[in-house]
Formats: sequence, C-alpha cells, structure tokens
Amino acid sequence: MNDNPSRRKLLLLGAASAGLGMLPAGAAPAHSDTTAAAPRLDVPYVPTPQQVVDRMLALAKVGKNDVLYDLGCGDGRIVVTAAKQLGARGTGIDIDPVRIAEAEDNARKAGVDKRVSFKVGDLFEADLSGASVVTLYLLPTINTRLRPRLWQQLKVGSRVVSHAFDMGPEWPPKKTATVEGRTLYYWTITEAQKKKAKA
Repeated sequence: MNDNPSRRKLLLLGAASAGLGMLPAGAAPAHSDTTAAAPRLDVPYVPTPQQVVDRMLALAKVGKNDVLYDLGCGDGRIVVTAAKQLGARGTGIDIDPVRIAEAEDNARKAGVDKRVSFKVGDLFEADLSGASVVTLYLLPTINTRLRPRLWQQLKVGSRVVSHAFDMGPEWPPKKTATVEGRTLYYWTITEAQKKKAKA
C-alpha cells in the first residue's frame, strides 16, 4: 500500500476543520442505510502513518491467533498489516463504501483477502463480540460512547488500542506509548468492566 491517508474515522467533533461542516449538537451518528449518494461523514478521512500502525499492533501483541476489528478502518491498513505481517484474522468497519472498496482492493493486493473482511456499517450498531483486539482512532466523545459497548461485547482479556485519544477518567489506560509524536493508549477488558456494563 502507499502513503495515501489510511483511515477515515467516525467522529462527531472536528469535522469543521476539514471543511465537512459541524453537525448539530446531539446529532445521531451516521448510519450505513442513508439514502444519500454519499454517506454523511462525522469526521474527515485522516492519515495514520504506517509506523503508528505497526506500534499499535505491537502494543496489543497481535499474533496469529487474534481476530482484530478496526473501527473506522479507512483503507484497511491496520487489518491488512495484522494479517500479512502477523498472521491474524481481521475485520474492518467503516461507514464509507468508497473506503471499504479501497480496503478490499488493498487486501487482495496484499494476498490476505481470505483472512480479512470489510463491512460498511455504523460503529454503534456493529457486533464486536468476535474480536480479541480492537483498534480505533476516534475523538474522545466517540470513544466514551463506544466504551460501554466494548465492555459489554468484548471477552475478558480482549485488548483495545486507541490512536491519539483515551477513554476518559472512567477507564484509564493500562499502558501508553509514543511514536512519531503521537500517543497510543492500551487497555484490556476485565471482569470488573463486564460487571459495570451489566449494572
């Protein structure tokens, strides 16, 4: 793959800076079943350098027995890298069909299309229960909205890695790392979180 922007994220804030326009306060996340020619993107499609991708996967210790879900997968770089370099299986989810088509093409070119899949979908409706690792690059507002879903659906011991943004004070990271001036955050799902999600 080349150095084209590697990921487009679902976020409710920050869109104005990319000329996409700010959504009204309290606006619902975009859904994949919209009838418009192009989906409404809640955040611009932004690049994740390959060095950051590699460090995210290393931080989560992704291996051949893992199933990685990348939320807001863009061109599929994280999923493809995990499959090609580490032997993992993976699923990428993105609301933009153009990005999903690009990700599928990249997987074919890398020879890992039998190990990965990509879906057009809404992160807040996706079934994440099959993942042992979840990667994401989302703003804090979206991270905190996703947090209960991660606690509910992921198994104890599953790992979560976020590029640039944390999950709020209710879920401090287990580890952090810095690469290319960017902060990465790492968590594992615990029994305590599962209990909180059920409460």
